[in-house]
Amino acid sequence: MQYQLIDDTFKLYNLMLTDIAQAKDYILLETYKFANDHMGKRFRDALTKKAKEGVKVRILIDSWGKGPISEDFFTELIHHNGELKFFEKIKINSDLFTRGHRRDHRKILVIDDAVSYLGSANITGYNLNWRELSLRMEGDMALALKKVFMETYEAFNPYIISNKLNFTRTIYHDNFEIIRDVPSLPLQRIRKKYVQMIRQAKESVVIETPYFLPGYNLRKALTDSSKRNVEVKIIMPRNSDVKMLDILRNKYLGLLHKNNVKIYFYGPYNLHAKMLMIDNSLFSISSANFDYRSFRFQYEIALIGDEQAIIDQLQAHVEETLRSSEAFNYETWEKRSWIEKFFEWLLTPFRHLL
Repeated sequence: MQYQLIDDTFKLYNLMLTDIAQAKDYILLETYKFANDHMGKRFRDALTKKAKEGVKVRILIDSWGKGPISEDFFTELIHHNGELKFFEKIKINSDLFTRGHRRDHRKILVIDDAVSYLGSANITGYNLNWRELSLRMEGDMALALKKVFMETYEAFNPYIISNKLNFTRTIYHDNFEIIRDVPSLPLQRIRKKYVQMIRQAKESVVIETPYFLPGYNLRKALTDSSKRNVEVKIIMPRNSDVKMLDILRNKYLGLLHKNNVKIYFYGPYNLHAKMLMIDNSLFSISSANFDYRSFRFQYEIALIGDEQAIIDQLQAHVEETLRSSEAFNYETWEKRSWIEKFFEWLLTPFRHLL
């Protein structure tokens, strides 16, 4: 197996397009967002070209994340036997405010049983300058991720995924653990695994996330670890693409800081990476944010392992991220305006849906 960690979105897209161009047998793409912009059109055209060559192309896009695009955007691909499905169309009913949040948030690309990608990046042009985190793998990990994709794809119908509990089991592949999460209050497999990993930390915990709204168990695991003299670092964007989340997250930062949790704000652009690393020896790269919505309501995926080649690249990635980040300032936080505090209070009841 060969592993390449990519945090530059432009580089990531070029690698993906190069691998797509070399496909001989099949291409499987699962993504939350696929935009009708210059980048979305590049991917569509590359996938259509392969369909014309007889390569089996299957695409699964979330119905919410797809925005305004429809099957018409992919007409030529479908004409050449490419398959397209939109995951769980929005249905207006009494369960809208919870069911509407049950989105397919995974980002997976699998090509020819040979190359696979998993991580944080959607297919859009507006995030070209974001700091993402995706893992490109050459080798038989593609077989495991093919299984993940196909079980979701085949269980699909336009409004609901059937038998969802049948494909929530963890997949073990070599020394890796692939955790698949589905909307569920009692399951929340990724959250529970993260709590377990953090509680077992002996030296360090590093989290990168664009949206940080941790529930009580995660907050307690983080503060308990810092009390055991574990160095806990949380890196998030100074300004994400969801302003309401930035406002609400501030509510939790003061207490974490007082418990010696180190908080950093990434400055240049949006940090969209989703990563957990324990003791520089165990990692998770995933599609899941550290927030209620990801853990409770969304279809997510996490790759967990201890592969040293990946750990080495993650350490370099974190060091580079921190060079462009500033530490949380408690005094500034204490002096934030009453308007900010009011909106924190106002948004708190809706934290599960943001």
